Amino acid sequence: MAEPASLVDVLARSRIVVCAGTGGVGKTTTAAALAVHAADQGRAAMVVTIDPARRLADAMGAGKLTNEPTVISGAGRAGGSLHALMLDTQETFDALVRRYSISEEQSSRILSSRFYRNVAGSLSGTGDYMAMEKLHDLHESGRFDLIVVDTPPTRNALAFLDAPRLISRLLDNRLYRVLVTPTRGIARTATSAVHVVVRQLTKLVGADVVDDAIAFFRAFDGMERQFEQRANDVLRLLRSDATTFVLVAAPRSDTIDEARHFASRLRASQIDVRALVVNRVTPTFGPEPTPDDDSPATRALRDFRALAEREGHLVADLRAIAPTAPIVEVPLLDHDVQDLDGLREIAVLLAG
Repeated sequence: MAEPASLVDVLARSRIVVCAGTGGVGKTTTAAALAVHAADQGRAAMVVTIDPARRLADAMGAGKLTNEPTVISGAGRAGGSLHALMLDTQETFDALVRRYSISEEQSSRILSSRFYRNVAGSLSGTGDYMAMEKLHDLHESGRFDLIVVDTPPTRNALAFLDAPRLISRLLDNRLYRVLVTPTRGIARTATSAVHVVVRQLTKLVGADVVDDAIAFFRAFDGMERQFEQRANDVLRLLRSDATTFVLVAAPRSDTIDEARHFASRLRASQIDVRALVVNRVTPTFGPEPTPDDDSPATRALRDFRALAEREGHLVADLRAIAPTAPIVEVPLLDHDVQDLDGLREIAVLLAG
């Protein structure tokens, strides 16, 4: 299969687009603009944000986004449509528990657990795991032709790649397995060692907390297989041809280094970068001024051209990250993107 010639070509081949980049490079705007473009091309598009900032909702004029798809009025042409949502970790986790529980009694025990309520939204990596769960649900629903995911800044987004294994690693932990099988575990296997651990934990955090944790883990008994299967499904989806990872950067050495780091992490996870976007690139502002012109305006023009040349070298360095992937350079604008019209302007630039 021929390599895609443009970002538009990449979008046309994709069902899922994951936008990743460090903070302040225009990643949220890029994700929203790609979804707007798809909707205006007649596709049913969805944009999902994990970032708790409100930039996405504000740019789309959507008011408050929730954990369920919200229709964005004024977007979508030729029969296309645009939806958006803001991930709610707790709500998504609750739905996951209800889905995988063997009975209503089991789901009630888990959802009413004080331990669950305390950790469900705050455990490291839970938000990323639930983002993957939400992405999988949206993909499986068949409602959308394209789903665009706006991830947190890249160093945090590395957890996005590890997230599918979060729960399965937790449920595969040896201590967890001992605690959820008391007749075969605490009563027989490694009894003294487990009691030592439990006593130490009790001294540190209190008996009530330990009892809540044990009750919570035991309530999960029987659900491990479903979580493991889901994790494998999500990993296959991320690595499939249906999913495209787009790296977003700015023409600065720090963001280029960040993009390079993230690309190497993707390769380690058997995922290719299929497109790169460089935002806020300095224009060259016309032809080179004559050498004998030393007016203030000309000196400023030379400074801009020198900056553009330095940025050009950085963008060239970015090419090494993904030699066959298209690179789109979006020029620095003289205004902020604050509404759908602004997103459409960015979409035109992204389309080349």
